[in-house]
Amino acid sequence: MVQYKFYYFDIRGLGEVFLFVVFNGYRRSTIKKNFSVTLVTIFLFLVFIMLVKSLKIYVLHMNKFFYGKVPVLEVDGKQLSQSGAILQYLANKFGLAGKDDWEKAKIIEIFDFYRDVFNELAPYNYAKWGVREGDVDQLRKTVFLPCAERVFPLFVKLLAESGSGFFGSSGLTYVDFVLAEYFEAVRSIEPEVIGKYKELTDFVAKVYAEPKLKTYLSTRKTN
Repeated sequence: MVQYKFYYFDIRGLGEVFLFVVFNGYRRSTIKKNFSVTLVTIFLFLVFIMLVKSLKIYVLHMNKFFYGKVPVLEVDGKQLSQSGAILQYLANKFGLAGKDDWEKAKIIEIFDFYRDVFNELAPYNYAKWGVREGDVDQLRKTVFLPCAERVFPLFVKLLAESGSGFFGSSGLTYVDFVLAEYFEAVRSIEPEVIGKYKELTDFVAKVYAEPKLKTYLSTRKTN
């Protein structure tokens, strides 16, 4: 039996997307919780994930991580780091990477575009969320609004070009989970801006309506 362990902080972020990939790929049977980890037992007795619950636990583990940071996925004791690499590995395992080589490459392209957008908007988003210091009003004017007006129409165009209602032409892939979570995070601080793009808000609702995610989404934490 293959054993998977996933190390991350007890927050949503991209760690949430890893859970989406797993819950969509397998039927969840039980969830057991204790102080330090969340243990998810899934179909065919596949033990997937151990979630770091506190900074103390992270510090205890960080020396065993090659890059000294999370996220880290362990597969039978072997470590894989970096969120994109982990997502693509899991997506290929669970059939959520795209149907052929071209679509897989396009999904990676969209993921990389998302990372560019994330990094460009990060100064404003983090200041708005209270994670980092910054002049929120100034950052909104000089960083958030110009970027949002440029990139959100591109996401709308990518969605329309796929023809599937998702960002991949064959249907649901891991990048849909990434973008649904990101658009929802942006909506939490800028509802009027993201609300201008009905295609994107409808897309988020479509992803969250996936039957295999509904139970988890109804019980997950809010941040």
